[in-house]
This record gives sequence, C-alpha cells and structure tokens, in this order.
Amino acid sequence: MYQIFAILIGVLITMMITINGILDSYTGNFYSLLIIHIVGLLGVIIVLVVTKQKIRFKEKIPWYLFISGTIGVFVVFSNNICIQTLGVTLTVSLGLLGQIIMAYIIDNYGLLGMKVCRFENKKLIGVGIMILGIIVMSIY
Repeated sequence: MYQIFAILIGVLITMMITINGILDSYTGNFYSLLIIHIVGLLGVIIVLVVTKQKIRFKEKIPWYLFISGTIGVFVVFSNNICIQTLGVTLTVSLGLLGQIIMAYIIDNYGLLGMKVCRFENKKLIGVGIMILGIIVMSIY
C-alpha cells in the first residue's frame, strides 16, 4: 500500500515541478516562488480550519528541523531554473539521482535521527543503471 502512495508522490512531484516551471515562465522566478508558497500556506490553513486542528508541538523541536522550509524554497527555485533548460524528464531524473545519493548517505549513517540501514555494494548496480539512463537521455 505504501508503495502505491510513494508512486503517487512521484507523480505529484513531477506535476508540481512542471506546473511551477510553467508559472515561472509567466511571472519570473521570485514571484513564482512567492505565489507557490503563499498558495501552499493558504492550503494548509484551509485544511487546519476544515479539520478544526490546532497547531501544537509535543515537545521542543531542534532548530535545524526548521531548515527544511528554506531547502524547499531552494528546491523550487532550482527546479524552475533547470526545467526551462533541461526539460521535465532530465530535471526530474537528475533530481531523483540526487535524492537517491542523499538517501543512501542518510540511511548508511543514520543522520538526522533516522534508523541506520547500511549501504550494500550491490545497490551500486541500480545507481549505475540510473546514471547510464541519464547519460543516454542527455545525449538524445
């Protein structure tokens, strides 16, 4: 079941990247960033109001966990720039490669409090195939 949700996440991320890139071509990078995040904020506010949830924190949150908002702005900014030049397929493929590399690092060392899942060399075969695919897409 979670695998289906993970595929859906991939579909939605690709749609989001494409729509954001198109919005950027109409408004420019900084205005599109502003629009995207304001609309996202309004969406969360509507969900909170409709579900009657209040913002509560169970305990003190480490400061570095708030950095993800800044990372999100940088991701949208970078995608908007790349999609105009590289296209959707190559932008998403290279982004996925970066995600896989970072995921292996986080898993292998248990960074950010995640469970340690040691890297196995046989996984390099999949990464190698992915890199080969990206090279082929870049050439053709």
